[in-house]
Amino acid sequence: MRIVSLVPSLTETLFALGLTSDEVVGRTSWCIHPENMISDVMVIGGTKTPNLGKIRKLKPDLIVMDKEENPLSVYQTLAKEGYQIFVSEVLSPDDVPHMLRELGKACNKYSEGESLANLCQDSLDSLKQNSPLVKTIPLIWHNPLMTVSPRRYSGAILTKVGFDVIDTEPEGNGYPKITIEEFIKHGIELIMLTSEPYNFSTEEGISIGKEIASAGGTAPEIVHVDGEDLTWFGARTASALTRLTDFRKRLFKTMRLQN
Repeated sequence: MRIVSLVPSLTETLFALGLTSDEVVGRTSWCIHPENMISDVMVIGGTKTPNLGKIRKLKPDLIVMDKEENPLSVYQTLAKEGYQIFVSEVLSPDDVPHMLRELGKACNKYSEGESLANLCQDSLDSLKQNSPLVKTIPLIWHNPLMTVSPRRYSGAILTKVGFDVIDTEPEGNGYPKITIEEFIKHGIELIMLTSEPYNFSTEEGISIGKEIASAGGTAPEIVHVDGEDLTWFGARTASALTRLTDFRKRLFKTMRLQN
């Protein structure tokens, strides 16, 4: 089987299913894991702007896409040309086990997909049902400032491990812009600076906190968080849940000591 993946987290997942670079023949420039196996796979462009000519030349048996990550127009063009396409739609960690099973089936890796799905489900089942604590905003973009709601995977995985991720625009697309006034309005206690899609610096976080204080609010706690753990759904989800749970425990302990 020859597979082209347009989704970084699912490229990683394909290798976790036991596929090799002889089978995963195309990837995007954002597909960087697993580092020891990815270098032999041809780059066919970006997630939003894949080179369709390169994809055609690879003659894939399966193209892996994501409903949110990849443009609808790319899907429509490739589907019209008759390619078999697997499309994921993952809005929460709860969606991941089913997606892993379906991806395994699409790649003829039935037992491997089942194993990854069970591992993820075990991680989900092991989570303690803590009441969400600390009003939290994860920042994903800087100009303008943008956050992510708990209705999208990044916000949902934080909610799952016990953060109170505030949805500042419940009727929006899940990626609202946020102003200094809204930090104050919602009583935000914690700002998470993600490392992707934008890699925030500590200085940027401090500056945002000062702006909030200058506008009459209380400067929130500022912390960095691994953006890959928030956005790379798939094989990584199980371990990300563990890391983020440990992160929450350490952080909340520190915040209690400071208060």
